[in-house]
Amino acid sequence: MLSKILQEALNKQVALEAASSQAYLAMASWADIQPGLKGVTEFFYQQSDEERVHMLKLIKYVNERGGFAVVPALEQPIVTFQSLKRVFEEFIRHEIVVSEAINELVHMAFQEKDYATHNFLQWYVAEQVEEERVARELNEKMELIGEDKSGLYLFDRDILNYRNTGGGKKH
Repeated sequence: MLSKILQEALNKQVALEAASSQAYLAMASWADIQPGLKGVTEFFYQQSDEERVHMLKLIKYVNERGGFAVVPALEQPIVTFQSLKRVFEEFIRHEIVVSEAINELVHMAFQEKDYATHNFLQWYVAEQVEEERVARELNEKMELIGEDKSGLYLFDRDILNYRNTGGGKKH
């Protein structure tokens, strides 16, 4: 049985994963109306889908453990960006926030001596290591590109290969 404290904390994580999904969906929509960013657009649509899967996994876990998972109301995410560089800066910032929240959940589960939840959360710990790595590397690439349009062209062309091969991972 899930404690009320962990149930509330896991429900907060559900909300954070849902907000992540919405944020990445907004990034995809913004990129979709920019000329020549079809790869970036698809990348963020995929990111949005992944975050929704993370949310559903949490919802199912809470309910399976005798708790009640709450589907959260969501605030409007940022919908316009000054530049693609800003999109990727927001991406890494968001992933760091999620990682910090997961770490806090792991700590809470350990303190509560809820080893089932502690074990369940290890998947999220590993996932966040990977998500932060991808976000950090893509930010580094954006820094290298700067305002170079040919670099941006190659970045957009390669971003999905980066995600689906050795540079990133496919879920």
